[in-house]
Amino acid sequence: MKYGGLVIEKKEYVLLKRFMNLTGYYKDKTLRKSVEKLVGELESAQIRDEAEMPEDVIRFNSTVSIVSETGWRKKFKLVVPTESDVNSNKISILTPMGAAVIGYAQGDTLIWDFPAGEQRMVIEEVDQEHKYINLDII
Repeated sequence: MKYGGLVIEKKEYVLLKRFMNLTGYYKDKTLRKSVEKLVGELESAQIRDEAEMPEDVIRFNSTVSIVSETGWRKKFKLVVPTESDVNSNKISILTPMGAAVIGYAQGDTLIWDFPAGEQRMVIEEVDQEHKYINLDII
């Protein structure tokens, strides 16, 4: 990993922790497993102020382009659950893909377990949309 671990902005970290506290309530086994893995990764994450955040780290409202070792490509915007819209390529943090990429940086390779099995992915590009995150959404 480019920065030695996940890099998360402070306010987004607070929001992620709120989402993660709901883990026990997730009925979907794959989602629950993804969220539990993210919880583990958050324990060693670097928590930074907004001004210290690298531009190439995936955060809420980042547009992400990834490619898997099997050749499929995906471009999507990572959003809070209330803004999720698969038809518009807006993927919630509370999906296996969303949980897989948050905090990683452009150029990083990650391995994640999806419903179709384990996938190795490379983050090709990260574009930021700086937008205020409302911590009262859940």
